[in-house]
This record gives sequence, C-alpha cells and structure tokens, in this order.
Amino acid sequence: MDISTRQSGAATIVDVVGDITLYNSPQVRKVLLELLKDKKAPRVIVNLEQVRYIDSAGVASLVEGLKLSRDLKSTFALYGLSRTAREVLELTRLIKVFEVYDNEEEALRGGSTNVAPAR
Repeated sequence: MDISTRQSGAATIVDVVGDITLYNSPQVRKVLLELLKDKKAPRVIVNLEQVRYIDSAGVASLVEGLKLSRDLKSTFALYGLSRTAREVLELTRLIKVFEVYDNEEEALRGGSTNVAPAR
C-alpha cells in the first residue's frame, strides 16, 4: 500500500493505493490523525480510487479520522469507492455517515457549498 498527500486549495487529499487491511490500516490512521491533529487541515479528502478492498480495520481507521475531524470542526470526505468498498460501507450503514463523492471534483466542491453528498 502507498499513501501520499497533496493540497488542492484548503483541502488536503490523501491518495491511497492498495487495499486497506488490518496489516496496513495503522498507516492510514497515522496519516489521517497527523493531518487533522498536527497540521490542523480544514478539509481532508480520502481518494479511494485505487483501493479495491477495505476490511473492518480499514473502516475503523476512516471512522476514527471522521470522528476526529468532527471534534476539531474540520470536514472529512471520501471519493472513488470501488464497488466492494462501497458495499462494505453500505453493509455497516456507514455510507450515510461519511460524505461520499464519485470523484475528486465533486469532493472538492462539496466542502465549499451546501450540495448534498452523492450516495
């Protein structure tokens, strides 16, 4: 798995390549918490276009990022979910908890307007 970050305006985009599983979810968690706690990112957007599969540990890392973002009054969104990743979030009923977008453009727009997230 590979994780990188980049800026797009006020948003920090976290690009994840590879499956998010029990073995590498601590990496995802570390990047998200660092962006939110240490760097005080006002908006974090996780790009999951290159993630085919996410297990419960991976979902837990995303939930932790979402919770911290809410505590810190920043925003947190996901985009580019594969069919499998979307199914995991639907089965856990978290698809309605996260801001979920189809692509980066929508996710960037979603943070600056009152547009309802795509579901």
